[in-house]
Amino acid sequence: MDERRREYREKRFREEIERYRRERPKIQQQFMDLKRDLANVSETEWNAIPEVGDARNRRQRNPRYERFTPMPDNILARGLADGQTTTSVNAMEQRLGGITTPFTSQAQQMDIDMKKIGEARTSLMDIKLTQVSDSVSGQTVVDPKGYLTDLQSMIPQHGGDINDMKKARLLLKSVRETNPKHPPAWIASARLEEIAGKLQVARNLILHGCEECPKSEDIWLEAARLVQPEQAKSVVAQGIRHLPQAVRLWVRAAQLETEVKSKKVVYKKALEQVPNSVLLWKLAVELEDEDDARLMLSLAVECCPTSVELWLALARLETYEQARVVLNKARESIPTDRQIWFAAARLEEAQGNQMMVPKIVDRGVASLQVNMVEINRDQWIKDAEECEAAKSVLTAQAIIKSIVGFGLEEQDKKHTWLSDAENCAANGAIECARAIYAVALAHFPIKKSIWLRAAYFERSHGTRDTLEELLRQAVTHCPQAEVLWLMAAKTRWLAGDVPAARSILARAFEANPNSEEIWLAAVKLESENSEYARARRLLAKARASASTARVWMKSARLEWCLGELNDGLAMLEEATKLYRQAPKLWLMLGQLLDELSSQKGLTTEEARALKERARAAYRDGDQQKEVRQRCLAAEPHHGEMWCRLGKAPRNWRMKTKELLTLVADSVPLPA
Repeated sequence: MDERRREYREKRFREEIERYRRERPKIQQQFMDLKRDLANVSETEWNAIPEVGDARNRRQRNPRYERFTPMPDNILARGLADGQTTTSVNAMEQRLGGITTPFTSQAQQMDIDMKKIGEARTSLMDIKLTQVSDSVSGQTVVDPKGYLTDLQSMIPQHGGDINDMKKARLLLKSVRETNPKHPPAWIASARLEEIAGKLQVARNLILHGCEECPKSEDIWLEAARLVQPEQAKSVVAQGIRHLPQAVRLWVRAAQLETEVKSKKVVYKKALEQVPNSVLLWKLAVELEDEDDARLMLSLAVECCPTSVELWLALARLETYEQARVVLNKARESIPTDRQIWFAAARLEEAQGNQMMVPKIVDRGVASLQVNMVEINRDQWIKDAEECEAAKSVLTAQAIIKSIVGFGLEEQDKKHTWLSDAENCAANGAIECARAIYAVALAHFPIKKSIWLRAAYFERSHGTRDTLEELLRQAVTHCPQAEVLWLMAAKTRWLAGDVPAARSILARAFEANPNSEEIWLAAVKLESENSEYARARRLLAKARASASTARVWMKSARLEWCLGELNDGLAMLEEATKLYRQAPKLWLMLGQLLDELSSQKGLTTEEARALKERARAAYRDGDQQKEVRQRCLAAEPHHGEMWCRLGKAPRNWRMKTKELLTLVADSVPLPA
């Protein structure tokens, strides 16, 4: 039926909407025809339209602040007189049927003179000022520094309204009277009075609450806090008599003792009453020496066999053999805790049994899975970071290797592992990050990006040996990665081992015979070590086997730097024939031809260099040094002569200081 009438309902709904829109059109529709005419309004007419006034909502935007002033006494007296009742009856009302029964009660006539009240107030103020004034004119007996402190002690130390405090006091009183066995009501009442500054009232209330609710641990603790220190012990003792199993009361009783011997006595009595309290055992053990603590912990693990902290504390105090026994018992008592397995691994690491550490961690993971323990991967990584912070590096690495791939999909492993390694490095867990990179490289041995990230990590956080070993493995697994070969060669070169760098580049040539980067890196290595003959031979081989515009440019520049301008010119001419679209070759050719032409001249841009040369010629050594320092501080990298000499191939190794002197010497002195 509903389906059959749906079409009718929809049609009726559309008709109602159309009728409603016809009867109540939108403002946009009402002014639509007028808006079309706006296109015919000229610019002059637009400018002639007056600005809208700023009178709208002026009262809301600029509210008028209320002012409160004291009311005059005459108005108060007039209002008081208007509110008085009359004691006489009008004769006209009697005659015309008004009030027929006179008002029998006689109201007392109150004649209050408000002027006299004001004078009395002024006199009272004068008396108070006279009392605080001293015999010496201009001095008072009021301490200005302690005045605010005295006021603070007189008023309640609470930011709320006094009326709110009164309401809260009445409400809590009603709760106490309705349910006197409700401890929170007594505690709240006492704290309210404490806030109000009525400490004695608060003490009386809380002690009364202890009588009404003797089985409440919280109310006894609150009473011990509020009463005088010399009464706190007796209050706690009364609470313990009513609640001998209350751990917090025993702890409070021990805290009230000042001597260590007395604290031990309290804790021993407490353990007799509550032998299964881990907190009491821990506090009691902290007061004992090592031997007594070992004995107490032996009893503690028997009374609290499920406390991991007590088992681990006992294992730390025992010898190696006995600690293994303790940890085995702990695993039997608590088979679902991972910290026991970590402690066992750290124990073996401390004894130098490095082979046992990963085995123990792997067995721990298997045991926890058998006992249906949910393994949180992030939490285990944090545990590994804590182990590394405790100098248990092997344990941390074993935890990482056993858990880092747990619960990850194959497509997510690379991204997740790299992110985990960065987080560990950011947290200072360098060994954990190194272990994660090791797992990632073992799983993805041919991923160049992972090898690069690991190499950057070792360069920042590792040693030169670890970096060289990593790069050696990297070029073995990724021989086609040019950047890895270059990093390996540069590492050896920076270490001063040039033959090893040559050997690495030679192996790189075998793996990448046509690589431009490797050829140029080998040339740079030989050039930096002044092996120009080797560099020329390498460039000749590169032009033959891996000919590129860049190789020809480097060859010509080497000849130019060595002063063989004709050979460089010949190379550039041949290179421009082979690579006509290489702009740098043409630029170098033009520069070399300009160098050969030897056309020099003085320009205005070289004025500073000329001035420096003149000062150097006519000043003493200290003045020359001062001027030279000022020139260096100004970074003189501008001017035509500076650019020409600075970019000259023969000056490619000169520093700024050397170039400054060269430019100054090159500027001719005017006649």
